Amino acid sequence: MLLALIIDLVIGDVPNSVHPLRWMGNILNKIDGKIKRDGRRSTIIKGALSYFLVLAIFALTTITILALVRELLGDIAWIIVCAFFFKLTFAVFSFRKHCKPIQNDLYEGNAIAAAAKTQMIVSRDTKGMSKEHIASSCTETISENYADSVCSPGLFFGLFGMFGAWMFRCANLMDAMWGYLNEKYGDIGYFPAKLDDVLGYLTSRISIFFIAAASVFVGGNPRNAISTAMEEHNKTSSPNSGWPMAAAAGALGIKMEKVGVYTMGKGELPTTNDITRCYSLIETAAVIFMILVTVPLFVFVGVHIQVYMEDVILRLLGIA
Repeated sequence: MLLALIIDLVIGDVPNSVHPLRWMGNILNKIDGKIKRDGRRSTIIKGALSYFLVLAIFALTTITILALVRELLGDIAWIIVCAFFFKLTFAVFSFRKHCKPIQNDLYEGNAIAAAAKTQMIVSRDTKGMSKEHIASSCTETISENYADSVCSPGLFFGLFGMFGAWMFRCANLMDAMWGYLNEKYGDIGYFPAKLDDVLGYLTSRISIFFIAAASVFVGGNPRNAISTAMEEHNKTSSPNSGWPMAAAAGALGIKMEKVGVYTMGKGELPTTNDITRCYSLIETAAVIFMILVTVPLFVFVGVHIQVYMEDVILRLLGIA
């Protein structure tokens, strides 16, 4: 866990062109182009089978590599490679790297450039957006992704090892690509979108307590984090994303606003400095979650399941 966090902090993500999630996206695009939408039930089943196919490709490949590394190179090499693979499924410090260029533009008074960069991290139209709403977009994205980018992959890695991390990440990416309520994706994306909601149900709700705990270390309000999350989590269309967003808004004493869609929190719209406060809050919450949840789960449960899977693969390969 420590090594994976160090990789995330020092190195960050591998280039997009060689990132496994990019490969996963390319595979899904190929599948999308081949699937015939020939009836709702049939298309839903095809979407479900697509999920299991992608999961099998990435989980089995990863576990096979880890099995061979452990058998041929030893435990130290296994730890290093496992940490690297786990890092590919979560992100803690990337929020800072995405938002700092936006902050720099805002500090320089260049709202147009800041809005253009903000467009890369949100789905709304950012053209002509005020600096306060740009800051709000950043804090919303940072806090919303806490459950999906940290808690969920961390929980399922702790429970099932790399298989669990990919189990969640495949559903989450497929939801991002196919989870639209329109004619093209309403059926094919139905299963992965629902699965993403189910897998993120617990982590989104417990995330508020880790955000509250982290707020103690960054000068926030833990009690307000919990109360705001309880009162305002249902303002987003997603059943899960509103929990960490409302908790962060309450902890920081700010208001997050997507114009015409929702407002959560009882303070003022965030300033440029509040973006820094937000990713400091979420980074601290992420480390707390990893220490208190992911590490003990992996030590007592996940590592044993993963090694068992690796041993099965080695026996199938005739190596062990």
